Amino acid sequence: MPGENLTRIEAQERRELVDTQSYEIALDLTKGAEVFGSRSVVRFRARPGSYTFIDLIAREVREISLNGELLDPAEVFEDSRIALADLQEENVLVVDADCAYTNTGEGLHRFVDPVDDEVYLYSQFEVPDSRRVFAVFEQPDLKATFQFTVTAPAAWKVISNSPTPEPINHDGSDTATWGFEPTPRISSYITALIAGPYESTFSELTSADGRVIPLGVYGRKSLWQHLDADYIFDKTREGFAYYEEKFGVPYPFAKYDQLFVPEFNAGAMENAGAVTFTETYVFRSKVTDAVKERRVVTILHELAHMWFGDLVTMKWWNDLWLNESFAEWASTIATAEATEWTEAWTTFNAMEKTWAYRQDQLPSTHPITAEINDLEDVQVNFDGITYAKGGSVLKQLAAWVGIDAFFAGVGQYFQKHAWGNTELSDLLTELEATSGRDLSVWSKKWLETSGVNTLSPVIDEDLDGAISRFAVTQTAPADYPTIRPHRLGIGFYNLADGALTRTHYVEIDVDGDRTEVPELKGLKRPDLVLLNDNDLAYAKIRLDERSLETAIAHLSDVADPLARSLIWGAAWDQTRDAESAASDYIDLVLGNIATETESTTVRTTLAQLRTAATLYVAPADRDAARLKVADGLWELAQGAAPGSDSQLQFVTAFAASLVNGEHAGIVGRLRSGEETLAGLEIDTDLSWQLLVGLASIGATDAASIDAALASDNTSKGAEFAAQARAALPTSADKDAAWASLVEDDSLPNTIVRSAALGFVHPNSTGVLGEYVQRYFDMLIPVWESRTYQIANYLIVGLFPTALADTALRDATRAWLSANAEAAPALRRLVSEGLADVERALAAQARDAEGPEED
Repeated sequence: MPGENLTRIEAQERRELVDTQSYEIALDLTKGAEVFGSRSVVRFRARPGSYTFIDLIAREVREISLNGELLDPAEVFEDSRIALADLQEENVLVVDADCAYTNTGEGLHRFVDPVDDEVYLYSQFEVPDSRRVFAVFEQPDLKATFQFTVTAPAAWKVISNSPTPEPINHDGSDTATWGFEPTPRISSYITALIAGPYESTFSELTSADGRVIPLGVYGRKSLWQHLDADYIFDKTREGFAYYEEKFGVPYPFAKYDQLFVPEFNAGAMENAGAVTFTETYVFRSKVTDAVKERRVVTILHELAHMWFGDLVTMKWWNDLWLNESFAEWASTIATAEATEWTEAWTTFNAMEKTWAYRQDQLPSTHPITAEINDLEDVQVNFDGITYAKGGSVLKQLAAWVGIDAFFAGVGQYFQKHAWGNTELSDLLTELEATSGRDLSVWSKKWLETSGVNTLSPVIDEDLDGAISRFAVTQTAPADYPTIRPHRLGIGFYNLADGALTRTHYVEIDVDGDRTEVPELKGLKRPDLVLLNDNDLAYAKIRLDERSLETAIAHLSDVADPLARSLIWGAAWDQTRDAESAASDYIDLVLGNIATETESTTVRTTLAQLRTAATLYVAPADRDAARLKVADGLWELAQGAAPGSDSQLQFVTAFAASLVNGEHAGIVGRLRSGEETLAGLEIDTDLSWQLLVGLASIGATDAASIDAALASDNTSKGAEFAAQARAALPTSADKDAAWASLVEDDSLPNTIVRSAALGFVHPNSTGVLGEYVQRYFDMLIPVWESRTYQIANYLIVGLFPTALADTALRDATRAWLSANAEAAPALRRLVSEGLADVERALAAQARDAEGPEED
């Protein structure tokens, strides 16, 4: 038996045999803290006489009956499967079991609030975890109706995909039963159950077809005062109106609840009509505009999934990108055009595209339409290709076919395939019909190949400074040599009155190694030429020498925030690619970031600044570079406008970059209130961030961390405390953190994630070397014994990238060589760590050469 894995071939074979009709699922949530009762009645058609299996992960299976015949669980249930033999044309399967709650954010997660000891539950089923709650054919193309009946404490609220019914109280008992109506035909991974003493508030909207859609917002009691439900309702209404107009298809479900749940692994999950969100989006302290905007994009991302993913679903996970890329693209255009966050495409460029370009240059890069052989493959494929590159390419496709034709094709796709399953070709067929463009070559080059192209300008000018020739060259990496078609904007920018503004713009189709642009001949050469202006294309860009000089000297004078983001991105790409020195990038950031207006651009650039200083600068110069960055960030914080977004970002970046006792003294005084910055409030979360910084440099101790947790005895406080303890730089502290993570499997998901983040803090490089061999020794045991999510947090989170030296490179190569037969998904995670180290070593070598000569 294959443990808990499922292959694509097995899923295809099962789909040929089985057609699911309905599930009736009864859950008993009153059986204590470890298990809950799960009774499934599954009705399905099958090829008579055939054999297949149904999926279930359970603590105990009490009863299995198939078409009235009892089956012995000891004989038919093993690992995650129940064997089903001698099937009839019409079948009824009954499975009665006890399933286990988790603290990993997978299946049915159980959380006890440290503030008031209240218990909260929520489900998370993507990819293969509804089988942790009920017996199910766990694959997206076996859709069915789902009818949930839930017994739980009467004081709780119980929410699922269908509208919440009135509970039936049990006489003389403190329990009640909620009997939900069946859902439409949906996939199992978007079913949901959320239960507990959640607070809630309600509103409604009128759909395009005249139906009144009830809206709900839910959150924990202890966080409810911080949940701005009215704003969430406002953004939801804006999204509904935008999507229903653009898609031409009304919202497909009966209600829309949005639930903010504890210890959530992702940003959110598109459960049909019952979307779950991370509590990161409940703002108990001041947050940056980047986070506020991200919450809006996430709200609209999940709403887009109600059509793309929930109404129409991919057949298998190789088309996962169709779900996620579309939701990325749709939520960004909706945010930009339907909300106050009008610069959402700038945010997309700064955040998503940066993610995509990094992912596409790793050895694990893959086509957007990835080869997904089994569930382990798909687990590691929730990546920058599936989300960000796919979203970028859809933006390119919308520009290629025209936005009106694109929306029209999407609308036809929804209408034709409602409640069904599709493949990529089904979408392209509709887009070809509405646009009149043959997309076969486009699809092959963009969706079936890997790698990112680089576009560079070729500019000749005559003696009078007029352009005599303009061309765009396109190159591709040797491993992925595809040259692709691009829809490309070219902007000319000139300095005038202290601003660098666009004075000319053309939009062209680029294809081949070199594309001539005759319409630019005769124009005066500008101060700066910006390829991919308006960010239509998915490609790295290079600046010609004159444009680069202008950008370095006048980046802060560029009026358009998207153009600035493109220039920031080009400078970072050249640094990552070891074409320019990391030390020069540090100077560029410290000299220009003070006036950047876009919060996400600031957030992304400060993270890249930290990477440059801690990983990419030549080792001989690293101490000086880190000191320069820390001093520069504190200077920026002092000079920022009081109470501004940038002030908060500069202070938190400074706290994460401490180098010496002087820096620790500043942070300690800020935290205690002895030193102040006008407009800066040291609220709960900022106080923790400052304490983590102090811990990383050994300027506090475990007792102080314990005291901070005692004064903020919340789940968020526990996460910060775990990060701070793990960041303490002594061997004894690291040993304690390592033991809690690797040798003990009891910590919940968010604590594991936070502690791993503290463990590998760059200030810990003096002791991280002691853990290199221990890291490699733990890989296979962790992969085989933990759930995927926890294994991922440990394997990725504990990789000691901060060392970035040849010894780590060689040790990683040695492990990969010695473990060629390890699970491909595990090898992928380790190989990505190796790629980061190899890139850092190349950047260090380039930085050691110093700046380019003029």
